[in-house]
Amino acid sequence: MKFTRRQFTNTALATTGLATAGVINPAFADRNDQMNILCWEGYNSDGVLGPFRKANPGATVRAESGTSDPDMINKLRAGEINVWDLINLNQPWARDVLYPNNLIKPLDKDRFMPYFDKMLPEFAAPYPLAFADNGDLIGMPQRYGPFSFVVNTDKISRKMAEDEGWNLFLDSGMKDRYGVLTYDNWNVMHMCLTAGVNPFKPVNGADEEAFTKVAEQILGNAKILTDDLVAMNTALINGEIDAYFTGGTYTASPARFDGATNVRGITPNSGPVDGKGGVVWIELTSAVNNPDPSNLAEDFLEFVQQPDISKAVSFVEGTYNPVSQMGDPACLAMFDSEELDAIQMDSLAEDMSRSLDYQVVSSYDKLIEIYTKARRS
Repeated sequence: MKFTRRQFTNTALATTGLATAGVINPAFADRNDQMNILCWEGYNSDGVLGPFRKANPGATVRAESGTSDPDMINKLRAGEINVWDLINLNQPWARDVLYPNNLIKPLDKDRFMPYFDKMLPEFAAPYPLAFADNGDLIGMPQRYGPFSFVVNTDKISRKMAEDEGWNLFLDSGMKDRYGVLTYDNWNVMHMCLTAGVNPFKPVNGADEEAFTKVAEQILGNAKILTDDLVAMNTALINGEIDAYFTGGTYTASPARFDGATNVRGITPNSGPVDGKGGVVWIELTSAVNNPDPSNLAEDFLEFVQQPDISKAVSFVEGTYNPVSQMGDPACLAMFDSEELDAIQMDSLAEDMSRSLDYQVVSSYDKLIEIYTKARRS
């Protein structure tokens, strides 16, 4: 199956047998003319790396895009801590896995804390998951987006979709009128929320039964199952379906930017976890605890805070996402009205307020087995 950047999995991380393959010679040459970043796609684009290379002539700048957060973490655990200088992952991993295992190191607060003052209000507090329990700054937020479901507002109004929330997909009248974008781990989270279950706590007993029932109904009544967001948006625009389960700013943005503004990511008005029904992903970029560090790592992390580079990070790779730096008027001014509409800036703060932070799904192995069985049948 083709993976996209939002199909990060909850595969268990390797905890033993650290491999040494790929470890750089322990003599460690001077690396201040090198910078290697392990990242989600976007930071590896010419629009981001090109200007940085130009600003650092002679430097060797390498970027590699991952297919899942755990896969990238396992690269560090397998010895590549000696290879990478920066790692770009979604929000739970820095504090819960990377920092406790000494895979990343604290950032210079004097250098980076002032940037929070220019971020959007949700991040300017500053964002708590960017810090370790001891107060160390362990990552800088940038791209993010609400991720719940998507509707064609010509068929289902935004108000109705927000009010109905996940119950929309349990309505018998929706049979064969929606698709499921098969980002499996997100489907698991969203089916938990549909069942009134907290996906971030152990799921057992009656909650497990509720999840099973919802998984069977949603997958059984869907007209389309695909992991291709372009195909799903096309079906929505062509009237084959009226909505799709799992999606948001990230998946709706290319259609909206092409003029199909009736394709809209929806965040439910309410839900079962602290009254919230949506989920938001937020990327953090952290400094790898490389024993032979490069000064270019923090230079690059500061470089991508600049308004024009933040805009480049936001609009790359055919999908478009908000960035926390849009709280800076100079950054916000880089976006025209069509670009802001593509990323649903009009409701972004409201959507965020109704969303939970993405976390690791506690009972993922059990739930994915139930989900997979329902999907196959």
